[in-house]
Amino acid sequence: MKRALILFSLLLVFALILGACGGGNTNNEPAAANNASSSSADTSSAADTSTDEAMPEAKTETVVIGFTTSQTGSQNVSSVRQVNGLMQWMNAVNDAGGIELSDGTKVTFEAVTYDDESNTDRVQELYTRLATEDEADFLISPYSSGLTAASAVIAEQYGKVMITTGAASDDTYKQGLTTVFQAYTPASRYLTGAVDLLESLDPSVKKLAFVYENSKFSTDVVEAAKSYAESKGYEIVLFEGYDPETTDFGPFINKIQDSGPDAILGGGHFQDGSTFARQLNEKNIDVKFFTLLVAPPEPDFADLGDAAVGVIGPSQWEPLAAFTPESAQEAGLEWFGITSDEFVSAYEANYEGEEPSYHSAGGYVAGLILQKAILDADSIDPDKVKAALEAMDLLTFYGHIKFDTTAEAHGLQIGHSMVYIQWQDGDAGLAKQVVWPIEGATADTLYPMP
Repeated sequence: MKRALILFSLLLVFALILGACGGGNTNNEPAAANNASSSSADTSSAADTSTDEAMPEAKTETVVIGFTTSQTGSQNVSSVRQVNGLMQWMNAVNDAGGIELSDGTKVTFEAVTYDDESNTDRVQELYTRLATEDEADFLISPYSSGLTAASAVIAEQYGKVMITTGAASDDTYKQGLTTVFQAYTPASRYLTGAVDLLESLDPSVKKLAFVYENSKFSTDVVEAAKSYAESKGYEIVLFEGYDPETTDFGPFINKIQDSGPDAILGGGHFQDGSTFARQLNEKNIDVKFFTLLVAPPEPDFADLGDAAVGVIGPSQWEPLAAFTPESAQEAGLEWFGITSDEFVSAYEANYEGEEPSYHSAGGYVAGLILQKAILDADSIDPDKVKAALEAMDLLTFYGHIKFDTTAEAHGLQIGHSMVYIQWQDGDAGLAKQVVWPIEGATADTLYPMP
């Protein structure tokens, strides 16, 4: 019995030794590996969770911008170029990943647009749709003062912040509107610089003729210029309006010839202005100074050949105008956005070499203004964006931007000024030159015009 007990004890010790050495479990090593893998996975999962909590995924907001384009109708040329500029801005912002707010939110943009057919009733219908059915967050105006006036009422009615471009009439901003902000120099200051230029060229000139399109924009411009000229002692020998659809300017040219002015000012938009200039040239009317609205700054005006030479036009923007970060610093203004050279290069690359007009630049700067307001507001909340617009005072490639904030003219542009170009014939053919103001001139004015 005692021997049996000793033998049993020896067997038990041996079994314990085998167990400690793993001799009884051939799957122990893989199991340990599996456990280590599981433990590693759990640790990794915990680490991922910790990272997710520390670095949340960036929030994105898509802002809808609503506007119309005159894909058809009398405003087609300038309107399409305006929208080309706007879309260049939008695509550039989206391609860069959007506007980043301080909380990491990335704001990108989506366009909703329709053909307004250059028709006021159509504009009212479409901007109502943009504000209600399409729920556009912000609006950009159509091209032309008449169409913009129709859209501005809708923007105000539905509380939509709208940047207006391609629209210079002062009256739109004198109706108690609070959500509409103008990018263009107002009509009241559109042609006054031409009067100043003429005075500097030839103080002996006293007789002026105004022949202009019967549209809201043109009428506002010439009435303001007429008053300004009269205040300087000029005699207005002809003040005559024509219908926007006019294609035969013979009767008006006869009146010009009979009244004998030294200078002609007026015009309206691209199609009527180009036709007027061509027919005036064909009649060989002897006039020393000829300034037209809208048409001359357009690159296509050069297609008139000799009829374009000497014609002067006010421009909201020209590539030659030297607005730079350095000039902003000198003026004590904040600089924002790209330079003119960068804008022109990108535009020509995007639109098959087409030279941008000031309408193109106006479209781009409308988007740029909205972008800066969103950044300054650090929000896409309309009330905060509106407050940022009211406080805006900066220089862009397009020029100075600042808005009137009084109840009498809320949203009227008070920072931006016109430049005046003249078509001149040089070694490389017809080219635009800046002739006024003097500090921005690239050539002397051809005077009297050929």
